[in-house]
Amino acid sequence: MTETPATVRPDRRAELTAGLARVRARIADACAAAGRDRAEVTMIAVTKTYPAGDVVALAALGVADMGENRDQEAAAKAAEVAAAGVTPRWHFIGQLQRNKCRSVVRYADVVQSVDSVRLAGALDAAAAASPDRDRPLDVLVQVSIDGDPARGGALPDSTDPDRGLGPVAEAVAGAGALRLGGLMAVAPLGWEPERAFARLAEVAEWFRRRHPAATMLSAGMSGDLEIAIGYGATHVRVGSALLGMRRTLR
Repeated sequence: MTETPATVRPDRRAELTAGLARVRARIADACAAAGRDRAEVTMIAVTKTYPAGDVVALAALGVADMGENRDQEAAAKAAEVAAAGVTPRWHFIGQLQRNKCRSVVRYADVVQSVDSVRLAGALDAAAAASPDRDRPLDVLVQVSIDGDPARGGALPDSTDPDRGLGPVAEAVAGAGALRLGGLMAVAPLGWEPERAFARLAEVAEWFRRRHPAATMLSAGMSGDLEIAIGYGATHVRVGSALLGMRRTLR
């Protein structure tokens, strides 16, 4: 029988329940170690490559936030989940091309990967024109921790009119259909998480002086969420530690 959101295997539900308990315990321990309130940190279940049934099962377990990084997969999955009567808060966390903005604004509640003024403009226009939106789209500016212009992320300490962190943040803050929520970052390859998130904390302090209401800081994944929480992450993006390795689900 083809598995649907309503027919997730009992053993899979048990796997998700156990994974969620482990991740929640890790987050609680990390918050305690950092002297932070557990309520300050939101877990985003990164459900890319996992079926809609997993999203429905996680929602039943109290997970409200889901993350996807490819529009083609995310749009279909969001529709399937909605058809099952479940409405999680969808975060688009992958690299976003301007020609995908019209699709993404139809289902996403948050876009975490805006890294250019041009992309901010395209997303604003798409959100403003979308008949499916009745509120501003929350946006995080993806910041490049190492400042490498060849990789994704707005550039700190740069006045580049399209890619500089300041100009990108101002473009989002000034957009009528967008709401500036904060920053997102990924630890660069080759960097120790401690070094990466310490640098991110410096950038976040600079950013919040200029945009005090934009307090979200999305950082940390399955392998380094504790360190990210120690440096102020408000949102952690968890995939394999919660859902297991994709090959085991075949």
